[in-house]
Amino acid sequence: MALTLSPDRVAAARSLAAALVPGQRVCLTTHVNADGDGLGSEAGLAHLLRGRGIEAVVTNPTPTPPRFAFLFDDLPGVDRSAEAVRELRRAHAIVVLDIADLGRLGMLGDTVRARGVAVACVDHHVGEGLLPDGPRYLDAGAAATGELVFEIAVANGWTLTREAARGLYVAILTDTGGFRFSNTRPRTLRVAAELLETGVDPEQIYLEVYARAPEGRPRLFAEALQTLVVEPEYGLAWVTVPPGAIERLGVSSDDLEGVVEFPRSIEGVRMALLFREVSQGRVKVSLRSVGKVDVAAFAKAFGGGGHTKAAGLAIPGSLAEVQSAVLTAARAYLAGDGRPILPSN
Repeated sequence: MALTLSPDRVAAARSLAAALVPGQRVCLTTHVNADGDGLGSEAGLAHLLRGRGIEAVVTNPTPTPPRFAFLFDDLPGVDRSAEAVRELRRAHAIVVLDIADLGRLGMLGDTVRARGVAVACVDHHVGEGLLPDGPRYLDAGAAATGELVFEIAVANGWTLTREAARGLYVAILTDTGGFRFSNTRPRTLRVAAELLETGVDPEQIYLEVYARAPEGRPRLFAEALQTLVVEPEYGLAWVTVPPGAIERLGVSSDDLEGVVEFPRSIEGVRMALLFREVSQGRVKVSLRSVGKVDVAAFAKAFGGGGHTKAAGLAIPGSLAEVQSAVLTAARAYLAGDGRPILPSN
């Protein structure tokens, strides 16, 4: 069954494409600590735009994690994240992928705001966020932003090469947990099938993304899992990254991917959390849920966001202070009052 798009979706996709003119220099960017969806979507879109005579470059606020560097092997010079500010100041247009808010761009937010050009957005998270004016292609029901980039290509009749498809396949693969998470819809698998039909090698992608871990990664998992706490009376479980462990083990925050799935996998757990210090006086919390628990709604009360079953937040305070505030709110949320308790000022 071929992928079909509603007239409204086709119109939105064509409106976005119309803002990206051949001969332009277009900057593609995504959130701090980019993941497989953000980077895969960028790689796929860069191939698609370059095929139309548009000079697309990647300008992210943080470096590309080593396990995703292969996405740019056949795009020499496209990843300009080390010179992101300079590149953004030269852009004729900007495309923000996998987020819809300047706050998620870290230090690049002010540069994007000040550039004064159209800022297009392709995103699958809940809420439209705050970005400068520009075309939007949004769908909170999509499994990944890569799925939406594929739709844009279909709506505009763009040729989907194997190289472009590889990036989009990585985007969907990683954001669905290898097609295991509840965001995997029949439509998602149809898109993945069309991507594979271009000649994408799923085993090679698995090896690149999941089988090239540094020795420090399993050691990091081991240290984090030693901190596991389970409160079965609430259906709550959490782990904590020991302060300094990432630096000491010579890994990156990207190597934490998957840790929070362990507490979520425990029978009876409805909400799982991962706590880690991201800077002096600031703590990031990754949240996952099972069943009807909406962690995006929970995170929103703390200024965070995400999806119903996968979300995150980052708030100031010591590790102990943040854990106390968030866990108190989580217990109340799970107990059934439906509204997270905000930390006191």
